[in-house]
Amino acid sequence: MNYRKESLKKHAEWRGKIETKVRVPVSNREELSLAYTPGVAEPCLAIRDDVNKSFELTRRWNTVPVITDGTAVLGLGDIGPEAGMPVMEGKCALFKAFADVDAFPLCIKSKDTEEIIKTVKLLSGSFGGINLEDISAPRCFEIESRLKAELDIPVFHDDQHGTAIVTAAALLNALKIVGKELSSLKIVINGAGAAGIAIAKFLLSMGVKDVTLCASRGIICEGDTSVNPAQQEIAKVTNLSHLKGKLETAMKGADVFIGVSVANCVTRRMVASMAENAIVFTCANPVPEIPRDEAVAAGAKVVGTGSSEFPNQINNVLVFPGLFRGALDVRAKTINSEMMIAAAEGIASCVPADKLSPDYILPYAYDKSAHRAVAEAVAAAARRTGVARI
Repeated sequence: MNYRKESLKKHAEWRGKIETKVRVPVSNREELSLAYTPGVAEPCLAIRDDVNKSFELTRRWNTVPVITDGTAVLGLGDIGPEAGMPVMEGKCALFKAFADVDAFPLCIKSKDTEEIIKTVKLLSGSFGGINLEDISAPRCFEIESRLKAELDIPVFHDDQHGTAIVTAAALLNALKIVGKELSSLKIVINGAGAAGIAIAKFLLSMGVKDVTLCASRGIICEGDTSVNPAQQEIAKVTNLSHLKGKLETAMKGADVFIGVSVANCVTRRMVASMAENAIVFTCANPVPEIPRDEAVAAGAKVVGTGSSEFPNQINNVLVFPGLFRGALDVRAKTINSEMMIAAAEGIASCVPADKLSPDYILPYAYDKSAHRAVAEAVAAAARRTGVARI
């Protein structure tokens, strides 16, 4: 099937992938008076006196916006908020289908960091959590950090942390196959934008010691003032060997390669130069850093990609529905590192030991039991770390 051509046809037929649904009867005077005026005044007054009752007396408890400014949509770049709508609607559909979370696309017509932060803050009283999506780096870092600090509901930038969580889950199971430990790994990440930096930080928080990031110009080194502030900051805790040069230099002897970058930037020779039983995750879409068969031919033991056409698709859809389900269920104030680690471990646990293989390290995205496992793990971690309110 030509997915792009068929998808355009289907979108014209669907005219949208989500819709609102009435949850209460309004077919007579009595029902209307209960759902709307005059009866509705009473819950309004109850919320006026205690704003937390908005989670109990409205759908706020189960509602999340998928917010973008359209500046980093898929691999398409800055295409604008209206053009980002099909992706945001798609994510909303996945929220509902896999975790029964009511999600709505909010595409903001501004690239101004302060305007976006203010807009989200002004709207936050309607939602139980905030999902940020497809906002370009480095603005996405400040937008998320500010909103996390200034709101008392979960704020999650999926391009950063969803990618980090599912990558970590894939890595946990891949390590069982190759017989290596997190603390012993030498990891190279190509792509030093939102996803690459988030993956590096998350893996370091899980116990990885040696991570090297590469951008289009080469290895990121501490003290390099030509890179953006977020890259300067991550350089302080990565590239411990003080390597300089291009990606091929970084990959020599590496146990793991993680690509969140561009097509065809990795060669067979580069994969062959890695350590024995190498793990290669090539997540550039729609064309990976190196074709899967070439990575395998060059000696990679486990290969994951961003594509559904091949085994081991490393896909954020395994993360965000269940993660928000768990956070909403306990009315979490935030999504912290412990909840993210719990999500990664929850995903990894969904592949039984007797089924684990180089071609099966992650559950399938449409496996609802995986989303339930994530939700349960995240809720438990929220309670354990004191950020749950119920």
